Amino acid sequence: MSSIKNHVQLIGNVGQEPTITNLESGKKVARFSIATNEYYKDAQGEKQTDTNWHTVVAWGKTAEIIEKFVGKGKEVGVVGKLKTKTYTANDGNQRYVTEVEANEILLMGSK
Repeated sequence: MSSIKNHVQLIGNVGQEPTITNLESGKKVARFSIATNEYYKDAQGEKQTDTNWHTVVAWGKTAEIIEKFVGKGKEVGVVGKLKTKTYTANDGNQRYVTEVEANEILLMGSK
């Protein structure tokens, strides 16, 4: 049961080319965003799309797979957990960033 306490699964399209960073330790980190779409009908019965953007971060082997096979527009499945970071902006206000820390990536589609 503990494996579903902080568990995220998303399928979406990559919004931009992933950014790959090589750390001094030799480890890689990949960052990219994916868009997920939900469809519904409005009060007039017309189909509407609600798009949400998610920032994804991956480390190590998962980052290496992303570097080799993932690009803008590619449909991917991501499994991981949510991580929230806090920082103080230049204006002195506290800011929060929530990211998906991916531990699995599923390559889908042919884009």
